Parts: sequence; C-alpha cells; structure tokens
Amino acid sequence: MNLKFTHKVFLAFLLNSLMIVFCMLLIGRYYAERHFEEYTEKVEAERVAALVDALSRQYKTRGSWDAVLQEHGFLSDLGSFEQMAPSEKSFPHRHAPPLHAGGPRPEFQDHGPGPQALLPPGGMIPPPPGQPPEPPHGPQIALFDTAKRPLTFMENSSSQDDYNLIPIEVDGRPVGWLGVLKHRFHSRRLDVEFIKRQSDAFYAIGSVALILALLVTFVLSRRLLAPVSELEKGTKALTSRRFDTRIVVKSKDELGRLAAGFNEMAQALERHQQTQQQWLVDISHELRTPLAILRGEIEAMQDGIRTITEQGLDSLHQEVLHLSRIVSDLHDLSLFEAGSFKTEFGPVSPIEILSETMECFRSRLDRRGIRMEIHTRKEGDVVIRADADRLKQLFSNLLENVLRYANVPGVLRVSHQVGEGELQISFEDSGPGVPEESLAFLFERLYRVDRSRSREHGGSGLGLAICKSIVESFGGRIEAFNAPGNGLKICMAFPLVGA
Repeated sequence: MNLKFTHKVFLAFLLNSLMIVFCMLLIGRYYAERHFEEYTEKVEAERVAALVDALSRQYKTRGSWDAVLQEHGFLSDLGSFEQMAPSEKSFPHRHAPPLHAGGPRPEFQDHGPGPQALLPPGGMIPPPPGQPPEPPHGPQIALFDTAKRPLTFMENSSSQDDYNLIPIEVDGRPVGWLGVLKHRFHSRRLDVEFIKRQSDAFYAIGSVALILALLVTFVLSRRLLAPVSELEKGTKALTSRRFDTRIVVKSKDELGRLAAGFNEMAQALERHQQTQQQWLVDISHELRTPLAILRGEIEAMQDGIRTITEQGLDSLHQEVLHLSRIVSDLHDLSLFEAGSFKTEFGPVSPIEILSETMECFRSRLDRRGIRMEIHTRKEGDVVIRADADRLKQLFSNLLENVLRYANVPGVLRVSHQVGEGELQISFEDSGPGVPEESLAFLFERLYRVDRSRSREHGGSGLGLAICKSIVESFGGRIEAFNAPGNGLKICMAFPLVGA
C-alpha cells in the first residue's frame, strides 16, 4: 500500500503518542498498585500491633483465653477489628459489624461452660447459618494458644502454615499467638474496589490522552507538512515554466531553509529564462544588422543603383568579416559554457605569454595613438595551470577591446603582482570609463554600454564574455573597475601552481 508522505508523518506521530500513553498507563498502574500494597502493609502492621496489645490487655484482665473467648461479643469484636483504624483498637466494641476475621460469632449464652465446650469438634467456631462463606483462604485473623492450636474458626482449606504468627505477651511471658493470613493483599472487598476504581481512572485518563494525542497529531502534522505541500505545488508550477513562483514560509528550520533554496532556484531559473530570451533577441539583432547591410548593398548593385567598385566590395567584405567574428565568437562561447572547448592544460608562464601578445599589438596600438606602459618583469617561478593558446586569446581580446574603445591619444598600463598564492594581472586604459551600474554587466554576452561600447566600433559584444569564460576555466576570476583616472581597469587573478 502506497501511503502519502502526509499520512506517513501522521501515523508516525500517532504511533509515538500511542506508545507513550500505553507505557504511561502501565507504569502508572504498576506504581499505584505497588505503593498501595506498601501502604496497606504499613496500615496492617499498625492494626495488628494495636490488636496484639488489646488482646494482651484482655488476657491480663481475665487470666485465660477461655474467659476471653467466653466473653459475650468478643468474637464479633475480633471480626470487626481489622476494619477499624489503629486509634479505635480497644475492647469491647459491642456494635461492630461481624466480619470474617474470626468468623461471625454464633449465639453464645451469657453463662455456660468454657470456650472449648462452645467450639465444634476441632476447636474452631464455624460461621452462623445465613452468613456468607469466608474467603478461599479462610479467616484473615485467627487466635492461637501457646501451643499454636487454633482457638477461633479456620476454614478446612487453611492451616497454621497459611498464617503469620505474632506472639501475644503478658508481662514478658507468651500467652498466645495472633495469626494473620498470608497473601492477603487485595483480598478485602474495599481494597479490590479501590484498585478497580484506580484502574478505571487510568483507563479514562488514557482514553482522554489518546483523543488529545489524535487531535494534536492531526493539527501538528498538517501544520508541519504545510511547507511540503507548498513545495509540491511550487515544483509543479516550475515544471509548467512558471518561474515567477515563490513560496512564503515563515519558519527558520530545515523546511524554511528548503523553501528559501527553492525560491533561489526559481529566481535563478527566471533569470536564466530572461537571459536566454534576451540572448536570442541580441543574437538576432547582431546578425540581422550586417545581413541587412549586405542585402541592401548587393541588391543595389543588382539593380544598377550602385556600381560595383573596389570600395563597395571592401564594404561588403567588412560586413562579411564582422559576421564571421560574431559567428566565431558565438561558437567559442558556446563551447566554453558547455565545457567542451578543446584545451590542453599544463604549467605555463603567463608573464611570458603576456609579453609576447603585447609585442604583437604594439604597432597597432602605436598607430592608434595609444601608448603602452608595461610594469611587468619576467619571473620564471610564476607558473599557473592553463592552456597557452587560450591564455593568448584572453590577452588578445582585452587588447582588441582597448583598440576599439579607448580614447585617443591614450595610455594603456599593464601590470602584475604576485601574492597570497595567486597572480594578479591588470589592464588599465585612460578612458572612457563606464557607468557604475554597468560594471556588473560588462562580462555578459552581447552587453553594450551606450556611446562608449556601441556597435560602430566593430565589436561583437562577446569579447569580454569569452574572457570571463577563459579565466574561470583556469580557476581564476575577472572583475572590472573604474580607474581613478576616469579609465576602465580589468583585473584578473589566477591561482599559482603549488600554492
């Protein structure tokens, strides 16, 4: 049977509550009976001590058990004695109700022979007609002489061994024994009734506790699993491409953190969707412009509006080159982002590759009117793990960016610094800078800054995005800042080999 997670949690809480209530009932009843047994034993000890003291006084007053047993009402007093509090133990009590302690007294005559003549054969007094029989173990209290022979009624199934014998002494001399039936706990009707009522109370408490546990479990399970239900609904919404879905969870526990993670994921997917849409729009725009120029130029030449000249062909060739750069950059960028660009990683000296690349661009920078200030020195021990060709492509893209967008005449400052297990290389031009709000977007695909980063300079808008992909593939980072001299500063950091 496949249960929902909500049902599983509810059953887990409910079973846990049931076990707790069940154990509570068992432990409570066990200790209640145990403590009640100890209580009754202490009370009985006090009662027996008072009874022994009373019997001792009776014997001392009358001089023999025959006279005591012959006393009218004595057996009734003895039978009712165990129902009294210890403070009430004194003879005679003529109106106590007869009980089974010595068996209800038969109708004694006020004057007659000694007690042995009043007892039936065997020396025991039977219960009178019409009275209920004694408990299965016989009377709970019995009187024995010094020879431990019973003087009061004992049921045939009982024997002397069934009684605990307490000596009765007069002036330090034993005159008899008081027998208290063994294993008598809960044998009295009131004791049994008390334990029964205690059990009923425990069952009632357990029933109420189970009902409350059921209600609390139902409420808690619904409240605790409410975020899970929201997560389920949110997941279904994401599969339907509704990336603006958010979950509102006020708790700060694991479910709250899970909901926060879900919201971050949904936000990232929404941002990715927007970027993808913008990416498609930008690509179509970048490709449409040179294609429209090519089409217009060719159609004008076909219609005879424009003659085929070397200058016209050069213009067409420039547009084709521009298209080729866009397509090539898009291809390279897609390979970098997919992680399938062919690279051969190994230990390389970035300072040497930087010097070689700058020498290749020196003449173009000079013609452009940009002076180079190089603050680097060859260091053989500065080695990073990278691909030499991609590293050269990185530096070339940055230098191309300077050629297209830096003010002329201008200055390009290139420097490096080694420290804290990494190599830092910076390119700083003399301007123009970019607005502060645009710095965070310079390395995004096809992003252009107004005026200073317009298409008229011939860029594809992908150069810095490719630079970022190359640097990150080497385990480094790249950032852009506005330099103090109103220029743009590109800083790169690469981890050193062995650092």
